[in-house]
Amino acid sequence: MKLLPSVLLLAGVAVYDTCARGLQHVGKLQSTYVDPHQRAAERSSRLLATKQSNSAVVGDTLHLNAKTQAFVVNGTGVPDVNFDIGESYAGLLPISSNPDEERKLYFWYFPSKNPKATDEITIWLNGGPGCSSLEGLMQENGPWLWQYGTYEPVPNPWTFQNLTNMVWIEQPVGTGFSQGTPNITTEAELAEQFKGFWHNFVDTFDLQNRSVYITGESYAGQYVPNIASSMLDENNKEYFNVTGIMIYDPSINTDAVLEQVPAAAFVDYWGGLFPFNDTIKNQIKEMDSKCGYTAYLEEHLTYPPKGKFPDPHPTTDECDIFDFIYTAIYDINPCFDIYQVATTCPVLWDVLGFPGSFDYLPAGASIYFNRTDVKKAINAPVNTSWTDCSVGPVFNTKSGLDQGAQDGHLSSTTVLPGVIDRVERTIIGHGLLDMVLLLNGTLLSIQNMTWGGQQGFQKPITEDFYVPFHDDEQYATLAASGVMGKTHTERKLTFVSINLSGHMVPQYQPSAAFRHLEFLLGRIPSLTSREPFTFFNNGLQAENNPIDDKKRRALAASAAEEKARELQARQLQYRGLAQPEISEIIADYI
Repeated sequence: MKLLPSVLLLAGVAVYDTCARGLQHVGKLQSTYVDPHQRAAERSSRLLATKQSNSAVVGDTLHLNAKTQAFVVNGTGVPDVNFDIGESYAGLLPISSNPDEERKLYFWYFPSKNPKATDEITIWLNGGPGCSSLEGLMQENGPWLWQYGTYEPVPNPWTFQNLTNMVWIEQPVGTGFSQGTPNITTEAELAEQFKGFWHNFVDTFDLQNRSVYITGESYAGQYVPNIASSMLDENNKEYFNVTGIMIYDPSINTDAVLEQVPAAAFVDYWGGLFPFNDTIKNQIKEMDSKCGYTAYLEEHLTYPPKGKFPDPHPTTDECDIFDFIYTAIYDINPCFDIYQVATTCPVLWDVLGFPGSFDYLPAGASIYFNRTDVKKAINAPVNTSWTDCSVGPVFNTKSGLDQGAQDGHLSSTTVLPGVIDRVERTIIGHGLLDMVLLLNGTLLSIQNMTWGGQQGFQKPITEDFYVPFHDDEQYATLAASGVMGKTHTERKLTFVSINLSGHMVPQYQPSAAFRHLEFLLGRIPSLTSREPFTFFNNGLQAENNPIDDKKRRALAASAAEEKARELQARQLQYRGLAQPEISEIIADYI
C-alpha cells in the first residue's frame, strides 16, 4: 500500500483517545478523568525560606516598575531550578476592563535581551482545549527544561526567549491556573476574552505598538488563527498588530481528514514501528479499501490540486480504522506513545504527570506545578489545583469542543486563509512521527484551502529544510542539525515537515523549532537558508570552524572508510574470516 511519490515524501500522522492527554491535546474529551493529584504525595520544599521569597530582580531590568512589581518572579527562587532563570513576570490578569471581573488568565512573561526583539512580542499557546501552556514553557521552548525521565531542570539554549520577548498564556478560562467559570461556546467568544486579557497585559508591561506573533501547537490550530483573525479585525496596531503566526501539528480540520484518511498509509509507511501480524494487516487493508481512505488520499493530495475536495467517508464504526490501529498496537508495544510513535518501554517519569499517551505518576512523586512552593514562587493561586489539561470542559457545548469544531467547521475552512492573506508570514509545521494528528491530513487540509487567490500549493514540497551545524555544550540539550525535513512556501504560507519529531516539535526537535522562529520573525530569508543561527548564547555556539557541505561530505566519507578499516582489522584478528566475508560485513556495517 505504498503511496504516490508526492505522498510518500511526507507520510503523515494521526490522533486518538483513551487517555487524558491523548484525548485533550487534540480536542477530545474522555468520560472519566482520574486526577493524578489524588495519588500524589505532597512534597516539601528543599529551598531555603529566603530563596522562596519573590524579591525584586537585581541588575538591569527591562520591565520592572510600580505596575509590574507584583508580578516579579525571583529568578533564583524557582524550586528545584538550581540556576538563575533571569528576569520574568507571572500572575493573573482579567479578561476585561470590568473592575469586578472574576475571570482571569495566568501568564508567565520572559522579556528578551536580544537587541532585535525590542519592537515585538511572541505568544505561545498549548492546545487541548484546556491544556496548559506551562507545559510548553517547561518541556518545549521555555528558558529552562525538565524533560521526561531527566534528573533536574537545565537551561535551554533553544528557548524562544533567546530570539524574542515571550509570554506563555494559560487560556481559555478553566485552563491551568486561570480563574473563573468557563462560559464560552465558540472560538469567537474565546478570542474576545483573549483580546480583553491582552489589552490589560500590553498596558501592564507597556508593550504598545509592538509586532505580535502568535504561535502554538495541536488544538492551538483552532486558537491561533481565530485569535489572530479577531485581533486583525480590530484594525488597531497599538494593541493588536499581528504580524505572523506559527502552528505545529495543528487541529485545522475534521477527524476524518486528519486521522482516518491517512491512517492506513501512515502504518504502511512506518511498518517497522507497527509490526502487525498478517491478520491485523489484512483487516487494516480491508477497512481502508471498503472506506476508500487511501484512494481518497491518492486522488486529492496532488500539486496543484484538481479542485475542491468532497468530504471523505464519515467515521462510522466499520470505518474507524484509526481506532482499530491505535488499539491493536498496544498489544505489541504496551508503552506506545501516540505523540511519538517510535517510543518503547519503559514509561519515563514526567514531573507534569503525562510522559506519553497516558498519565503516570510514581508513588511519592508530585506534579511540579501543583506544589505549594512552586505556586508561591511563580505568583500562582495557591488554592487552585493545577493539572496539565483541565478536568472539566472549557467550552459549554455538548462535546466540550468549540461549536465550530463540533459542527465540523475548523480553521482551515473558516478563518485561517484570511489570516494568511493579512499577515507577513504563516508557518505550518508537522512532525513525521506524530500519530496524534497525521501529517498527510494536514497536507490535505492545505491543498483544499484557498488563499492568495489560488487553491493549495501549486508545486510539491521538495526543498530541504536546513538546520545549521552547531556545537552543543551540554548533553542535556543536544539537538540535531543538517537537513531536517522538507519545506515549501507559496503566497506567504510556509509548510515544513520535521524529521524524527513527534507531536510537540519544540520538545522533540528544539533546534528545528528555533530555526522556524527565526524565519517567522524575519531574521532569515527562508527555511532552506544555510546561514548560521542569528543568536548564540546559553550553551548554544556556532561551530568554531564552519565548513561547507562539500567538505563535510568528504570528511564523512573519510570517517566511514576509517570505520570500515577498523572493522576489518577487528574481524581479521578475532574471527579469522576470509577476505570476501569481511567485505560483506563491512558493506552491511556501512
